[in-house]
Amino acid sequence: MSENQCNADSPLTFIYKEVDGIRVLLDVYLPPDGVDQQFGQQVIQYHPVVVYFHGGGLTVGNKRSWFPTWLKSRLHARGIIFISADYHLIPPGTGYDVLADVKDAIAFVAGDLNVQLDQELADLGSGSRFRIDPTSIGVAGTSAGGFCAYLCAIYAVPKPKVVLSLYGMGGDFLTDQYLTPKTQSFLRGREMLDPAQFSEYIHPFNDLQSTSDSPLVYHPKSYHIPGYPANPRMLISRLYLQLGVALDYITGQHEPSLSVALRNAIHTEDPFDEALISDHKIIFPQFNVTSDWPATYLIHGTNDTAVLLRESRNLHSLLLKAGVEVILEELPGREHSFDYQPGAELENERSFDNIVQFLYRHLT
Repeated sequence: MSENQCNADSPLTFIYKEVDGIRVLLDVYLPPDGVDQQFGQQVIQYHPVVVYFHGGGLTVGNKRSWFPTWLKSRLHARGIIFISADYHLIPPGTGYDVLADVKDAIAFVAGDLNVQLDQELADLGSGSRFRIDPTSIGVAGTSAGGFCAYLCAIYAVPKPKVVLSLYGMGGDFLTDQYLTPKTQSFLRGREMLDPAQFSEYIHPFNDLQSTSDSPLVYHPKSYHIPGYPANPRMLISRLYLQLGVALDYITGQHEPSLSVALRNAIHTEDPFDEALISDHKIIFPQFNVTSDWPATYLIHGTNDTAVLLRESRNLHSLLLKAGVEVILEELPGREHSFDYQPGAELENERSFDNIVQFLYRHLT
């Protein structure tokens, strides 16, 4: 970790697990030195932490993709440490690999991370006094990262104190968005994709290598579609939705196709037969809501065409029935990734402030 620097904008990077030679990383952003003066003069100070998981449809991205600067800066102002974590991507990974990763990430943050912080900060000659309070961990995620946060809420040890999900996947996987093949544009008016151009990512795979780090890459202005994604992983989550087979890739059940089995089941008047997903129920958040789910803040745009609003509405309803403290904020007319649009900081200032106040209240 010799390339690490210690300041609020340059994180400290740590390996939280290694699987089959693949190092899975997380970035630790400690609040700036001046902030720790607000919290006393102890040699070491243990502070709450929020672990964030990036979006990307579970197929693309890394710990610095779609980075929520608004969230990090507000948490830092309150003395809360911010961490952004990688996780295995689909394919060839599945939701089970994601589940294992997020559990391991939280266990590492609550366990070995403080020791490694001590050593790294000493090597850097840093006087930062911030360390992790393992009893005060929150989780957050956008889009696919919401799915990661939900899995943490269910399975992570220690259990997070609070969950934040912005337009998160996994609140309701039993929808046409995931299960029905599309014949016309369905996501932000974007073109339909040709599966033949993505054969490497279509099951069965031919030596497709596992990864937890697939950065966003765009074509230059000289390309015939300026700024079009140059990394094919940026398109395959949309392709899976287009083909109506996303759940095959999330669960790893391709033969027989889980999506085909579920397609008709969601359109009958009979109650849904949970036996259809019995082998994979553990990675369907909607079937694992209990009264010990942490306090949760959901925020979602009403015009989201990537992750439909009904997902957050469904999870909100399930959490209310379970007696969990939950807020669902619906933003009229907003699309997916509204928080990364130009002017988002000003337009969403009140929502962003309310979110961080909610996180702070449950972490302190």
